[in-house]
Amino acid sequence: MLMAQLLVRNVDDDVKLKLQWRPRRHGRSTEEDVRAILRSAVSEEGAPLPPLDTRLRRQFAEIGLDGDGLQLHEQRAQPAEFEA
Repeated sequence: MLMAQLLVRNVDDDVKLKLQWRPRRHGRSTEEDVRAILRSAVSEEGAPLPPLDTRLRRQFAEIGLDGDGLQLHEQRAQPAEFEA
């Protein structure tokens, strides 16, 4: 089976360092880890998104907030109404 090659230029130094450190934790080579990252990235294409409240809670959690104040359960977005 013929395998394609991919060359990525101008990668930020901090990204390169993280890409070199990450595989050590998983016990594999940098090349193998980058292939896994790419496979994971494209496998999520077309996958249904989780509900909005779940996505917002994740984003709040990433910046250290718990998101308990979110009240979005199963509510559909409504168009804005403006008076003329």
